[in-house]
Amino acid sequence: MFDLAIPETEVQTLDQLMAKLPGFLAKAPKDAGTLDMIVMRPAEGERVLPASFEVSAEKGVNGDHWKGGSGYALDDGSGDPDAQICMMMSGCIEAIAGPRENWAPAGDNFFLDMDLTPANMPPGTRFAIGSAEFVVTELPHNGCQKFIDRYGRDACLFVNTGKGKELRLRGIYARVTKDGTVSVGDSVRKL
Repeated sequence: MFDLAIPETEVQTLDQLMAKLPGFLAKAPKDAGTLDMIVMRPAEGERVLPASFEVSAEKGVNGDHWKGGSGYALDDGSGDPDAQICMMMSGCIEAIAGPRENWAPAGDNFFLDMDLTPANMPPGTRFAIGSAEFVVTELPHNGCQKFIDRYGRDACLFVNTGKGKELRLRGIYARVTKDGTVSVGDSVRKL
């Protein structure tokens, strides 16, 4: 089990985060990145970090609470397929949270060393990780009160307003288009 809040001494100010933005954006690969972390969220407040995982169009990340309608839900209460997998740039979460042990509380399923900005990965972009394939969806991925509680108000402002919102720094949603296995260290390739 994870402590879902990072130490107060590690919370970044908006000015500190804005100063880091050019560096991590410049380093993020455009066409071939890497899957740095997989996070399964079996229930509210729980995180499991598997090294490898099966994803499917039916279940998303099998065992993740997405299927039960957390976040975006359909009229029947089930998870919206366009919000199956939430992903964030590794460079962005590192700027916000520091070391990897602080990343999982963000609530994303995948942390990718890849440029996920709209200029590079607009909705409709198809990509592969391991043997699975995905498509970027249109749904916005925004920081919420839980994100503020874990990383501070300035972190949420950083990803949800101005340049951060324009660049989708909070991350993206994707839908599984081909079932398969993903593993930490797999390459992320645009199709």
